[in-house]
Amino acid sequence: MSLEKYTSQVKLVNHNEQVVFNYLSNFEHLAAYLNSGLIEKITEKVPQIKITDFASDRDSCKFNITGIGLAEIKIVKREPFSTIKVESSGSLPISILFWIQLLPVDNFTTKMRLTLHAEMSMMIKMLAGNKLEEGIDRLADTLASLPYQ
Repeated sequence: MSLEKYTSQVKLVNHNEQVVFNYLSNFEHLAAYLNSGLIEKITEKVPQIKITDFASDRDSCKFNITGIGLAEIKIVKREPFSTIKVESSGSLPISILFWIQLLPVDNFTTKMRLTLHAEMSMMIKMLAGNKLEEGIDRLADTLASLPYQ
């Protein structure tokens, strides 16, 4: 197994850090966004992957990935208005520790950076390493453009 680190570019979010933190630290918001069509957009880009049986509560979400198995992620730590840490569990062949870091710029803008630590076999690293590198920035772009309220 190999432990790899992937870090997104810093993104600007047009909301203050408290609004961004409160939204991202509750997976029920993610469920509403995913159910509005995001799952279909993700699976259009990678047609061999289908996400089904998505369910979430405030602290965790789980879903099946066709051909891979059950995935579950849980928020394991919240540091108000600055950091959200998430861990994976389930039957995936990769283990992740992921965090979102927030830093205020002014009353209406927040800097956001994502960091992913992934433990995976060398085979998975060869197959998915570049995709994880790209994916962390795409995820940061997506999170920066969410309809925060």
